[in-house]
Amino acid sequence: MKTNYTELLPPAWEKTSLIFTALGDEHRQRMLLLFELDERLNAGQIAQASTLARTTVSHHLKILRQAEVLLSEKIGKEVWFWINKPLLETTFGNVIRYLHEGENHD
Repeated sequence: MKTNYTELLPPAWEKTSLIFTALGDEHRQRMLLLFELDERLNAGQIAQASTLARTTVSHHLKILRQAEVLLSEKIGKEVWFWINKPLLETTFGNVIRYLHEGENHD
């Protein structure tokens, strides 16, 4: 058993923890599922497709953006969001590598 992680996450896992926290909410997961491949959506479109109030959608978008799960760009008065695929691919790839490393120790 590895006991050196019982109190603090290793620095390499801090970003992963933020991402998992952001993805741990069902509403935020549903927001991500709204996006087609490489699609950009604005907050209004996301709010329209959601059962949540626009202010609540904005709160969830902020969390996803802070964790960098979503990237954004302001064009005129609209903020456009898209999924940060490279970050998620790296994050989940790291988790899979970690799981496979454990297989080597059995």
